[in-house]
Amino acid sequence: MTRRFGLLHATALNMTNMIGIGPFITIPLLMSALGGPQAMLGWLVALVIVMCDSMVWSELGAAMPGSGGSFGYLRQGYGPETFGRLMGFLFVWQFVFSGPLEIASGYIGFANYLGYLWTGITAHQTMLVVTVVGLANLALLYRRIKSIATITVTLWIGTIVTVIAVVATGVRHFDPKIAFAFPPGAFTFSLGFLLGLGAASRIGVYDYLGYYDVCYIGDEVENPGRVIPRSILISTLAVAAIYLAINLSIIGVVPWRDFVPASAHAQSNFIVSIFMERMYGSSVATIFTAMILWTAFGSVFALLLGYSRVPYAAAKDGYFFKVFARLHATEGFPWVSLVVLGVLSILAGFVSLGMVIDALITTRILVQFVGQIGALTLLRRRAPDMPRPYRMWLYPLPSLVALLGWIFVFATTPVSVIAFGLGALLLGVICFGAWSWKGKTWPFEA
Repeated sequence: MTRRFGLLHATALNMTNMIGIGPFITIPLLMSALGGPQAMLGWLVALVIVMCDSMVWSELGAAMPGSGGSFGYLRQGYGPETFGRLMGFLFVWQFVFSGPLEIASGYIGFANYLGYLWTGITAHQTMLVVTVVGLANLALLYRRIKSIATITVTLWIGTIVTVIAVVATGVRHFDPKIAFAFPPGAFTFSLGFLLGLGAASRIGVYDYLGYYDVCYIGDEVENPGRVIPRSILISTLAVAAIYLAINLSIIGVVPWRDFVPASAHAQSNFIVSIFMERMYGSSVATIFTAMILWTAFGSVFALLLGYSRVPYAAAKDGYFFKVFARLHATEGFPWVSLVVLGVLSILAGFVSLGMVIDALITTRILVQFVGQIGALTLLRRRAPDMPRPYRMWLYPLPSLVALLGWIFVFATTPVSVIAFGLGALLLGVICFGAWSWKGKTWPFEA
């Protein structure tokens, strides 16, 4: 792999992934979680979790730059020949579920906003749109990394222009009486409030996903000890400010009762288009919808780019099927992994957005996010002399805050989704046992 991603490219990759289509499709879901603008509390809870967790990613990414991200961190943290084999396998296993789900959410968002331009679009036509966009994304990524870095920056510019247009409009027309029209008993603490806060936090975490995307292509980053942690922290802080501005801009113009609950209002599928239509008319809203479609495509582009390297890294190290370790003969990218994840993402785009968000967050928490906190702690104890270009500030406090946050998000998830996450994890353990038995590797080595 050639190291071509500098700080600008790495930050652009993260921010394009983080902003993407997320805030434009989840605002109605976020407000519906608690039935009003008090749901912004969940967004703030998610921010605290992500900020603390970004320090975990920064230390691990700077110390162990390479393709695969979490796969390498879990393997080294828990022991590459013992429990690290199990954790590495489980990460790739859950990634087969969660990676395509996250990419698919971008395809769904793209199709939803296209519904503003394509009036009366049917369910079958929506599936066709998801398929076409997914294949176009796959074709664009089927090339060497040098051109991808340039495309990433180009898409990032389109994303930033879209965000600036939303925020500028919101600042000019912001009405605090509309934005903060809390319903009666909005902050009354109860079990229902706690569960709603968890749901809002889960949506907020989804909006932030991608702050670590550069870690998946660590061996394509120049000067990774400096670029990786800086790009993670810069993109997280920048996107936090952008999200706050976007959310306040929209709910300060469009009354939240016009799109809450989201399931009862069709316009919640393209709320930002409605926002622009009320300010400038349908012609401007149409142009702006096209900009959001550009942003959505930039998001799925960044996701598929980073995530296609994960099965490749696992296979290269003997932790996954060997076919995924194949590189393109002339262009030097993992083409098998790219194609497989690209196709699975298209198929995952045929389910509902709410189901996609709940399933992907729940599936990732236990092995990836909580598992990495454990890996960081073990490495601090077992390898204190490991070169660490970046060291977590106030260690171990951020790790503990992130851990408690992930537990809260997981515990407030609907029981059926928790069962899905735990069931997938258990099935992964069983498959690991069978795979290890057949290969006579740990814990069944001769």
